[in-house]
Amino acid sequence: MKYIVTLFWAFILGQVVGYLGSALIGAAYNFQLATILSLIVGVIVILIGTIAPPKESKAS
Repeated sequence: MKYIVTLFWAFILGQVVGYLGSALIGAAYNFQLATILSLIVGVIVILIGTIAPPKESKAS
């Protein structure tokens, strides 16, 4: 479930960044490109979270 939520938010935030980025540079908004890039970044974030070792906490 957490992977679906991560991909959902990556999709939403990727669309916002894609729209704002295209508006700022005066280019046409490309929904497909923004979707592909946002889902790729979402998968990378999931992989980093899965591969990265957990931080050990020190007992005080």
